[in-house]
Amino acid sequence: MIDPQDYAEFSRFLSECCGLVLGENRQYLVSSRLSRLLGEFSFSSVEELLRALRRSADPTLKSRVIDAMTTNETSWFRDVYPFEILRHVVLPELAEKKRPIRIWSAACSSGQEPYSIAMVLAEWEQSFPPKNIQTSVLGTDLSDTVLAEARAGVYDGLGIVRGLSKERRDRFFETVPNGHRIKPDIQRRVRFQKLNLMESYAALGKFEIVFCRNVLIYFSAETKRRVFDGIARQMEPGGYLFVGASESVGSYTNAFEMVRTPKGAVLRRR
Repeated sequence: MIDPQDYAEFSRFLSECCGLVLGENRQYLVSSRLSRLLGEFSFSSVEELLRALRRSADPTLKSRVIDAMTTNETSWFRDVYPFEILRHVVLPELAEKKRPIRIWSAACSSGQEPYSIAMVLAEWEQSFPPKNIQTSVLGTDLSDTVLAEARAGVYDGLGIVRGLSKERRDRFFETVPNGHRIKPDIQRRVRFQKLNLMESYAALGKFEIVFCRNVLIYFSAETKRRVFDGIARQMEPGGYLFVGASESVGSYTNAFEMVRTPKGAVLRRR
């Protein structure tokens, strides 16, 4: 069992650096997720690793600990309806403005969400050819590990089948020895960048569409307020924010209004 003082200090570290709130009596979770790092960094116990984290300025150790503690659960076209709203409601409306459409996928993990968005863009452009509308997708995450996987764009096993139809797999992927790789025309649409949601987003520029789905579930109320306000500042008026099906922003910011569509509900920047 982790010493209560070590656990309390580690909980503060996680909250400050990435917003994650552990809560009480989650020592087993910490031990199980950090156990793989013990051999890699030659620590004899989780307690020793935590003490080294407190003393060390090594960014690699800090990054690996954060990687181990953050959940990178994702799938293709997760929940389906946000991507239906994107294709049939949001993109046609924004295209009428004749301006470039920039899309941000926050906490994108290993890339399934931004690549799903890029596939929707390709399908929309083929079905409803817009004239001279530039589109781009930015995927951000704080984990170097998952960003490397996203940039590679190679998926196998559950990583290729969860949420992905055979038609889309055949159209947008090519078979390689170690799995399935996103085809270049989709990969070129997406850029990946390291970003911690606890830091400033100002350098990202403005977006017409933001996906921040199932990201802030374990964040404190104050952190949620800060993140949603920060996202709002990076959005153009009339832009759209997609959050998780069980998430609500009304308690944290008044920058958005809910819009109900035949495909489901989405938030619009006031």
